Amino acid sequence: MIKNLSGVYETVEYENQRFVMLYDNDEIEEYPTHWHNAVEVIIPLHNGFTVVSGGVEYHLSEKEIIVIPPGELHSMPAQDGRRIIFQCDNSVISEVPSLESILPVFSSAVHITPSLNKELYVLARKNILDIYTEYYSKAPMADVRIYMYLITILTAIREFQLNSADENSASAAENSDESRKFGLVTKYINQNYMYELPLEKLASIAGYSKYHFSRIFKKYNNMSYIQYINSKRIKAAERLMADSSLPITEVAMQCGFSSLTTFNRAFRKAKGCTPTEFRKLFKIND
Repeated sequence: MIKNLSGVYETVEYENQRFVMLYDNDEIEEYPTHWHNAVEVIIPLHNGFTVVSGGVEYHLSEKEIIVIPPGELHSMPAQDGRRIIFQCDNSVISEVPSLESILPVFSSAVHITPSLNKELYVLARKNILDIYTEYYSKAPMADVRIYMYLITILTAIREFQLNSADENSASAAENSDESRKFGLVTKYINQNYMYELPLEKLASIAGYSKYHFSRIFKKYNNMSYIQYINSKRIKAAERLMADSSLPITEVAMQCGFSSLTTFNRAFRKAKGCTPTEFRKLFKIND
């Protein structure tokens, strides 16, 4: 069950100062539309499981896996069966500079099946079950191993995504060059999201035409450049809104939104609530 739900925002309660939470769940109950700042991984152990994430319905067979990005609206209808539901505080991933290259994994939910890629499926399933074992082991290094297993899964997913993109390109050399260029672009966005970022500027950094840039950016990041910029701005806005003395309009301006209307629209689309409602929820849960 969802213990702390305010509107559509769930506060994940991590026990004993841990950064992870795991449920061995066999309850038949509905999980209404909600979101949280945790990465969520679900694997049904007995019977299938249906998950709606980002407006897309995913039907998981036994032992298939879904990774739900932090901040994504998702829900699950009441279903009979048993499943592992694992959650991890996103800050231990998103705030580590060396892990920046795996963050595109969180552009949308990832449904991992044997037919998607057998090697990825076997690796992900093994590491999820290892996480399960470590979570209940109470060993001194349990959380360190859990973190290692999770990063292994996310790294494998990102490598699979990049390799899949590479297969559609002309040559390995071309792919290597594209990957390097778009690494520069995402780094530039991460450092300058609070400013105006016209398409022409980003395309020039990559050395492509506007059309070619837009197409290739989506291939490498699983989202459009506008979606990527907005995700960075909204994440920054969440942090700023923890300061109740900072007006919402000021938050919007500091994060690079051209107007309060644009900010409200983008925030509601991403979070299912307005910035003002989010701030109220934050105060209540805090």
